[in-house]
Amino acid sequence: MRTEQNLTRLDRVFARLDREPERPAHIDVPKMSRHRVALFLATLAFYLAIVWLVVITSWLVRLDWLVMFFRPYQQWSGIHWFVDYYVVLGQRGPTAVMVAAWLGWRSWRQHTLRPLLTLGASLLLLNLTVGAAKLGMGRLGPHYATTIGSNEMGLGGDIFPSGHTANAVVTWGILAYLASTPRARRWLSALSAVTSLGVGLATVYLGTHWLSDVVLGWAAGLLILLALPWCEPLIARAEVAIFDLRDRWRDRRAATAPAPAPAPAPAAPVAVPVPFASGAPAQEEASAAREPAAPARSPRAPVYLAPGPHTTRSERTPVTPVGSRRPPHADRLPRGTAASAARPLPGG
Repeated sequence: MRTEQNLTRLDRVFARLDREPERPAHIDVPKMSRHRVALFLATLAFYLAIVWLVVITSWLVRLDWLVMFFRPYQQWSGIHWFVDYYVVLGQRGPTAVMVAAWLGWRSWRQHTLRPLLTLGASLLLLNLTVGAAKLGMGRLGPHYATTIGSNEMGLGGDIFPSGHTANAVVTWGILAYLASTPRARRWLSALSAVTSLGVGLATVYLGTHWLSDVVLGWAAGLLILLALPWCEPLIARAEVAIFDLRDRWRDRRAATAPAPAPAPAPAAPVAVPVPFASGAPAQEEASAAREPAAPARSPRAPVYLAPGPHTTRSERTPVTPVGSRRPPHADRLPRGTAASAARPLPGG
């Protein structure tokens, strides 16, 4: 009898994650080296410089207006349909679903939750930092500009820095960050850089962002990727906490699960007395009593319960003892005795 509980889909997923160590030994976790810290500080300085150039309405703002008046979507209208589809690679919803599906498969194969947790941490940082910068600077886009030559800052907009560009840098760059080999990391880094560059230029082509918005979006996304090693200890603790929560949930389910009912003991066979024909001789009854009783027949199953295979008539247990069924007569004598010779012959 089966006594184990039926496993749910979540139980099967965690059982898969328990087969091997949670973090494979051949995958190195990036650390915050001196080179990475220097690159992070340089990118931060570049980020602040772009913001300052826009705030003081410098040559970068004049370049924004020149590109806007050029109207690329009118100059190269033949590629408008392609750019409309390509810019989707920077939208947060579709890209997050695609990358999460790939990283979920990676988590399944590597028996660890780190890829999915790293993606969640990067998207959380992206929403907090880029969202705060957008709302804080309040710059209007090219389609809503009010004064020619102004920086359009502090007017309630939300396009500086470019969210499409920053999201493309982070979402596709996380694949390079989580790569298993240095060669794969180099190839994926180049691919993500080209993809995010194309997404940023696509927004400029469509006229939804200034050129400076795109440049600041690249810097914002790169800052998040460079800062991820500082989040690795927190990601590791979150992974341990999830597994501990899973173990407590399993223990609680095992404690509240009802115990399996014991199997019923087989019933002892009941001896059925064998009836004898009325008027049988006393010696036949005594001999039948000395013989061992035949095993009791199990009651026949009802017709709707599909009884077992039938046996031939010769194999069935007799219900009456072997012997004559004729009742004894006192005035009759057995054949072959002397009384048969004393009987008178017919005809005198």
